[in-house]
Amino acid sequence: MSIKRAASIDDLRALAKRRIPRFAFDLVDGGAESERNLRRNVEAFEAIELTPRYMVDVADIDTQTTLFGQTFSAPFGVAPIGMLNAFWPNADIALARLCKRENIPYVASSASSTTLEKLAEEADGNGWFQLYVSSNAALTDDLVSRARQAGYKVMMVTADVPAAGKRDRDVRNQLSVPFRLTPEVLVQLMANPRWTTASLRHGMPNVANYANLLQSATSYAEVQKTLITPSFTWGDLKRLRDVWKGTLLVKGILHPQDADQCAALGCDGIVVSNHGGRQVAFGPATVDVLPSIVDAVAGRLKILLDSGVRRGADIMRAKALGADFALAGRAFAFGVGASGEEGAQRAFDVLQLELVRALGQLGVSSVKDVTNASLTVT
Repeated sequence: MSIKRAASIDDLRALAKRRIPRFAFDLVDGGAESERNLRRNVEAFEAIELTPRYMVDVADIDTQTTLFGQTFSAPFGVAPIGMLNAFWPNADIALARLCKRENIPYVASSASSTTLEKLAEEADGNGWFQLYVSSNAALTDDLVSRARQAGYKVMMVTADVPAAGKRDRDVRNQLSVPFRLTPEVLVQLMANPRWTTASLRHGMPNVANYANLLQSATSYAEVQKTLITPSFTWGDLKRLRDVWKGTLLVKGILHPQDADQCAALGCDGIVVSNHGGRQVAFGPATVDVLPSIVDAVAGRLKILLDSGVRRGADIMRAKALGADFALAGRAFAFGVGASGEEGAQRAFDVLQLELVRALGQLGVSSVKDVTNASLTVT
């Protein structure tokens, strides 16, 4: 199948899987433990029915959405993805450029394989920065300072990593960063020459924002221990709120009381997220908890949602349940893995086309007018 014939995000996933070594593909595609939560995210979206309405003028569909004072061309953006250049070389840059070109937000991960400064330059005003709070306070403060100096106006603090998720696929693949050239890995590299050649040309990926830490660390486990902290508390979030003068979001919210606390601390928004099913296997799907969080927040902050977005209709489902905006991670990763920048563009085009058609079928000419009245009443 050629990239131009890819009709869905699932098609892009299949194309990416064909040309990426298993250990690298699993790094992005995999979830925690049994991967129940990864599957549940998608299944929960599909279980939500929207009721079509007809004989409404939908000749002109408007998907523009204003969020935090900026108007975007669509109500969705690219979620942060760490180590994405392991999936395909320069994937971070391809997605940042896409977001600038299509005027949607790009969230640069702390654990990206490209520096936050370079990604801010490529996203050119459409970049947000995602922060992992480190057990090393000086390291966290340095990242916040660098993000400010790079021109980021929105910072997204990830709260759902008190410990690294246990991903069985990575354990089976004996994944390490930098990658170890085991006999099994060498076989996979030879079976995927395009990935291997491109990776050799661009250099093996690493966690670019922590170059000094990586030079002194003796193992990736040591790096992970420094990048995340089990002692991150509401007091630490309050300190970040005081330090960061721009827009502050908290990512990884699944409980209404946590959402309420974020609002009380003066956060500008939250991301209802279960880390794409990569942290735990036993938690709820994001769309299942969204209504109770919307009720708890009562309009005091903006609500974004990620985890499981694979169709344009999923974005409408999230909007109908009260989300202001959606983020997709793997959907865009599959695109860039399938065919670099061309594949990234295809992922956007697929989601946008499905979104526009979903709006037309719902009899809604503007994404701003999607409400829970679109939900099927059972």
